[in-house]
Amino acid sequence: MRLYYSPLSANSRRAVMAVLQLRAPVELVRVDLPKREHKQPPFLKMNPAGRVPVLEDEGFCLPESHAIMAYVADNTPGQTLYPTQLRERARVNQWMFWSAHHFTPAISVLNWERVVKPMIGLGDPDPNELQRGERLVTETAGLLDAHLAGRQWISGPDLTLADLSIAAPLMSTVPAKLPVAGFANLQAWFARVQALDAWRKSAS
Repeated sequence: MRLYYSPLSANSRRAVMAVLQLRAPVELVRVDLPKREHKQPPFLKMNPAGRVPVLEDEGFCLPESHAIMAYVADNTPGQTLYPTQLRERARVNQWMFWSAHHFTPAISVLNWERVVKPMIGLGDPDPNELQRGERLVTETAGLLDAHLAGRQWISGPDLTLADLSIAAPLMSTVPAKLPVAGFANLQAWFARVQALDAWRKSAS
């Protein structure tokens, strides 16, 4: 298996973290986004949307980071990141879907305005978008913080794909000035994720 990724992408990072944490036999192939390698024909054959990450497994190409995480976990004997029991797996899915549909999009607003736009020369941040992003991140971070009260990990007593999924977009905490510093439970949990070798190794 090969995982095509970019360290600039939070979606890539969650997939890379899963591969590293699972110690799965997956070759990591870096895609140069500034050089637009993700928009070239060879890449577009794997993912017509032209986005990272993409997993390639003997001709089977799978985009979408959460689908990749689940696929790699299901191909890793003895893994514990993605429970096999129905209800335990449903809880992990619940939080991964929440990450995909609520938390990551909220963070993406501020990341776009404060990080991406200046990087590609699209001008100053839009004050209205900053206000919207601040509200969305505060709302979703507050929900996560409340859930983490008295918990070490998001879904159950052990680390799961849910933790890796939700932690990934927080890589932009400092550059995007995410309003999450005041959430003590979230900060304690995020520190535990940052202590993982998979977090450190997935930064590049």
